[in-house]
Amino acid sequence: MKKTLTILGFLAVVPAGVALADDDCFVPMADWQPRDAVALLAEENGWMVRRIKIDDGCYEIDGRDAEGRRIEVTVHPATLEVIEFEYEDEDDDGRRDQDRDRTREGGDDD
Repeated sequence: MKKTLTILGFLAVVPAGVALADDDCFVPMADWQPRDAVALLAEENGWMVRRIKIDDGCYEIDGRDAEGRRIEVTVHPATLEVIEFEYEDEDDDGRRDQDRDRTREGGDDD
């Protein structure tokens, strides 16, 4: 009985782990589009590229959109399909800078 429960528990967890790995791109390097094609994709969308890197087998574009908001875009290396598009939150950075400046000035304004 314990073996059956153990096997059923394992089988219940394995599909969840596979689903979490869907963001990864498993494509042979020979099938990848060149980095210049990713830069062209960004240009066509009006994105200002700060950096193009490889993350989990996918291209990842860090930059800004046409309105100047920070973005992070995950692109499939073979099809150049946008897999994920995120806006980076700059509010947290601004608050951290303000807190750091307040500490340098000698503490809170209480």
